[in-house]
Amino acid sequence: MSTRIPAPDRTRALERRDHPALRVAALVALLVLWELLTRTGRIPALFLPSPLGVINAGVEMARSGELATHVATSLRRIALGFGLGALGGVSVGLVTGFWSVAEAVGNPLIAATFPIPKIALLPLLILWLGIGEASKVAVIMLGVFFPMAINTHTGVRTADPLLIRAAASFGAGRVSLVRKVLLPSALPMIFAGLKLGAGTALLLLVAAEMIAANAGIGFLILHAQNLMETTKLMVGIVLLSLLGVASHWLLVRLERAALPWKTP
Repeated sequence: MSTRIPAPDRTRALERRDHPALRVAALVALLVLWELLTRTGRIPALFLPSPLGVINAGVEMARSGELATHVATSLRRIALGFGLGALGGVSVGLVTGFWSVAEAVGNPLIAATFPIPKIALLPLLILWLGIGEASKVAVIMLGVFFPMAINTHTGVRTADPLLIRAAASFGAGRVSLVRKVLLPSALPMIFAGLKLGAGTALLLLVAAEMIAANAGIGFLILHAQNLMETTKLMVGIVLLSLLGVASHWLLVRLERAALPWKTP
């Protein structure tokens, strides 16, 4: 009598496991290696200050209020630019994904303007909006708008046709169809666009603050470079890294709350 060998469970290969201890260990190892390289003198402190030196400089800047001024200024700019860009991108993506006339008009315009580097538009935005906050917020907004519009459009177009027909057969109007079927179906792509937009927003924030600003993290980095204050420069870079990690963590948590059925 032959015994059947059970087939291997191939779904295990697709499982995603969390390794929090490994993540912490990797970060600690990187910091220790960084500290050792600077303490042994292999790399001069002018080119790469030690982690402890960066922390001390950050604490001193926080006590003086300098750090809070730069961080608050950058957070205000990125919050406005990211929020307006995300709202506009989702709206345009929904419209072009649902109405064929809007798609025929909007898609060629998006395809023609999306490849333009957004920071190249900053001089023009300064000419139109002035050298103040509006031009900086506008360039961040443009950088976030395009991935949001493209991802939302794709999410709407890939919605399950059976769900759309079922909703229509139950008498759902256009607004109800968009709100209850198309928008939920597009949420995974929308969150993917938000993650892309968050990184783009940070890049454009720094670039805009380096060109025309008197406060902000980008201004801090440029000013420290001009004065050869490498430790302060590294404080700005660490702040950007922390902002990137914080934004990704927040978006992942929001995605899990909005899409509880999605596998983390």
